[in-house]
Amino acid sequence: MPNWTRRRWLGAAALGGGAAVWALRPGETGAPHAARFQVLTRALRQAGLTQPTLVLDRAQLQANARQVRANLDAALALRLVNKSLPCLPLLDELATLLATERQMVFNLPYLQLLAEQRPRSEVLLGKPFPVAAAAHFLAQPPRSGFDPVRQVQWLVDTPERLAQYRELARQRRQVLRINLEIDVGLHRGGLPDEAALREVIGLLQGEPWLQWSGLMGYDAHTEKIPDVGGLRAEVRAQVQQRYRSCLDTVQASPLARDRALLTLNTGGSPTYRLHRAVGAANEVAVGSALVKPSDFDTPLLADLQPAVWIATPVLKVAAWRAPDGVGALGTLLRGWDRNQRVAHFIHGGHWLAQPDSPVGLQASALIGASSNQQLYLGSGRQGLQPDDLVFFRPTQSESVLQQFGDIAVVEGDRVVAMWPVFPARA
Repeated sequence: MPNWTRRRWLGAAALGGGAAVWALRPGETGAPHAARFQVLTRALRQAGLTQPTLVLDRAQLQANARQVRANLDAALALRLVNKSLPCLPLLDELATLLATERQMVFNLPYLQLLAEQRPRSEVLLGKPFPVAAAAHFLAQPPRSGFDPVRQVQWLVDTPERLAQYRELARQRRQVLRINLEIDVGLHRGGLPDEAALREVIGLLQGEPWLQWSGLMGYDAHTEKIPDVGGLRAEVRAQVQQRYRSCLDTVQASPLARDRALLTLNTGGSPTYRLHRAVGAANEVAVGSALVKPSDFDTPLLADLQPAVWIATPVLKVAAWRAPDGVGALGTLLRGWDRNQRVAHFIHGGHWLAQPDSPVGLQASALIGASSNQQLYLGSGRQGLQPDDLVFFRPTQSESVLQQFGDIAVVEGDRVVAMWPVFPARA
């Protein structure tokens, strides 16, 4: 073995360390659009759509609806969450596929719209309205034949709110159906304990203008619990137990009614599969799962597939040059990561969405998000040119579906309809 000096040893170590660090460089990624997105691109081009557009794959939507219905216990009713599906033709399609006229509504404008445009709907509020909103709706009844007395269940979460609704009903001499929100563990809202529940029972007893119509308990928190040591299963069981206890308390009171006449709502897209007709609830709510944005990529929803994307044109493609002032850092990053060599500036951006196709695009760490012309970097393997489309997958459906005007509905390789969306509201 040669007699190495300390300098030679240090040099060898530096070379070895440098090689190890170099081996950690990100691998080069990227590829052109997969076949599915090539078809969507042809459809949008043939339709002359050149702006950022919300695209719906109708066949996948229908497949998701069939799968949801197949997953549900046949004795459980299903209620559509309209804030997550904010488009009347979309709701119509799903109502037909799922054989339901039940909808969950979260604000006054959507309640008014639904009552006027779809007068056969049966509505449960998804969150409590200020009593002034209820008064406004009742003071301007829809002209469609929709009957607020029979077709709306007002959600109440506190004794104080129930007292307000009681006063409204008395003033108007109009019966209000009251569904009680119960806290089953999320602690965001709802009657928190037995004492509060008994207080609202006392307020409802003997009040001719209020009619108890059921319970609503939202349980989405269970799927956020770490699935460690049986903790998630324990929390799921606590939800069921809490719901059953609340129902038993009301049914043991003078308010008791035939369960078949009650709306006992629970679940949501993350948890609908957990419920069976043998439980306390008799219906579940589902919305976002039917179009499957990325926040709903969970084990319980693994048999559903994405059905919506944002499609937007590329405005400029060029070798990536960092802005003045950080040019040296940009050069370093470009040399380190081969996936930062090519710049793609798109039409719009800064959405609640991530690039889905072509694969391998990433936002720049040196240039912040832009709602005008956002930058996405890639290796160049994507093969994008100006006017080509990039497809983004929304992280959620509520609000995002309403940002792009009419939804482009694609069947096969054609845009077959443009579906108008609800006006944006919280």
